[in-house]
Amino acid sequence: MSKPVAVSDADFDEKVLKAKNPVLVDFWATWCRPCLMVAPIIDELSEKYTGKIDFCKVDVDQNPKSAAKFNVMSIPTILIFKNGLPVSHIVGLRPKAELEKNLDSALNQKQD
Repeated sequence: MSKPVAVSDADFDEKVLKAKNPVLVDFWATWCRPCLMVAPIIDELSEKYTGKIDFCKVDVDQNPKSAAKFNVMSIPTILIFKNGLPVSHIVGLRPKAELEKNLDSALNQKQD
């Protein structure tokens, strides 16, 4: 059982960019209604992809540097990182199936 972990500006590089597994990062805020709607979907996906993909959440109000570094202009924004680089960029509330497709794509990408 794996739930998304909170990531801050201070530990973003360690938990996301240096991670062995691909990492889904949910950029969100407590006041964002669509962010709150996507949260249970991300929780479900974190269960399904346990051990294959790491799941993190970044509160953009408390961690503006991470959001700015990856040009997060709207939330929710979901980025999927692999080998320290963003390989997928999803903006707005999206269906679970679309997120799964992006996760599967990240898993199936060949290593360089």
